Amino acid sequence: METDFIKQTTEGLFQKMMARAQFEKVGDLTDDGLLAFDFQTDEPYFLIGTEGKTILALNHIVRKIFEKECEKKGWHKVSFLVDINGYQKKRIQELKNRAQVMAERARFFKSSIECAPMNPYERMIIHSFFTAIPDIKTESVGVGKERRVVIKYVESM
Repeated sequence: METDFIKQTTEGLFQKMMARAQFEKVGDLTDDGLLAFDFQTDEPYFLIGTEGKTILALNHIVRKIFEKECEKKGWHKVSFLVDINGYQKKRIQELKNRAQVMAERARFFKSSIECAPMNPYERMIIHSFFTAIPDIKTESVGVGKERRVVIKYVESM
C-alpha cells in the first residue's frame, strides 16, 4: 500500500513536470533496508539536474507528501528514495568508494581526514558506512553548506 502510494505520487509529479519516466521496479538499495524506486527516462538531465539537485528536491517533495499521508492513514513509514537511471545508486557507491580511500589515508597517517562539504543525505551515508568499522569514527563539523564529515582513525586497544 505504502509503496504504491510512493510510486503513484512520483508519477504524478513527473506528469506535472511534463517529464517522461517509466517505472522499472522497487528494490533494496542498501543493507539497512532503504528502498529504491527505479525510474528510467530519455531525459535524465531534466530530472537529475546539476549535481543532482533536482533529484534531491524531488525526493524531498515525495518524502514530505508520503509523511503527511502516513499521519492521516496510520501507515508504517518507509525509508526510500527515487532513483533516475541509476543515478542515486552510482552516487552512493562513489561516496562510499571515496570514503573508503579517505579512511585508508586516515589509517596510514594515523590522523583525521576532512571530507569536502556535503548535504545531510550524503553525510548520513558516510556515517552509516563506517558504523561497523571499529578503528574509524566519523563526525560532522561546520555549519550550513560548509558542513562536512571528518573521518578519524582510532587506535585499537
